[in-house]
Amino acid sequence: MTTETVNPTALEHAWRVASEVTDPELPMLTLADLGVLRDLRQNDDGTVVVAITPTYSGCPAMATMRDDLVHRLTDAGFESVRVRVQLSPPWTTDSITENGRKALSDNGISPPGEAPRGPIALQLMPTRRAIQCPQCGSGDTEVTSEFGSTACKALYRCRSCREPFDHIKEH
Repeated sequence: MTTETVNPTALEHAWRVASEVTDPELPMLTLADLGVLRDLRQNDDGTVVVAITPTYSGCPAMATMRDDLVHRLTDAGFESVRVRVQLSPPWTTDSITENGRKALSDNGISPPGEAPRGPIALQLMPTRRAIQCPQCGSGDTEVTSEFGSTACKALYRCRSCREPFDHIKEH
């Protein structure tokens, strides 16, 4: 959080409010735990400026995140709120907090592993991942589709408990 204001108490309150806004596609995660809430400032004129970073280019949830932030902050008494998109540094799945990873797992979604580093070779086959089932903890899992309910998820099945589950893809 960056602080640029004459009223740090108001800024801290705005940060707490913004930190509680949930992701529209993963409602068990706050924008802070997802790691997309990057900065919050209050200009001299009192405008609260919130910076968010998309999880990937073209993320359809960005407009909803923006609207939810504006509504929540306005409802909390901030008269002027602006949300800006911050592209650098880019978001990666490493931006998800430990609390966020636990929330995913607690809700039956396999959290991502470490994001790849450096040049990434093009693969035409599904990515091999060592994934544990969020239901029973077994590592005996298989990918059923590289594309789940959203572009950032892959669909897996546990061979032990036979339950399907989503996995957040590393990037």
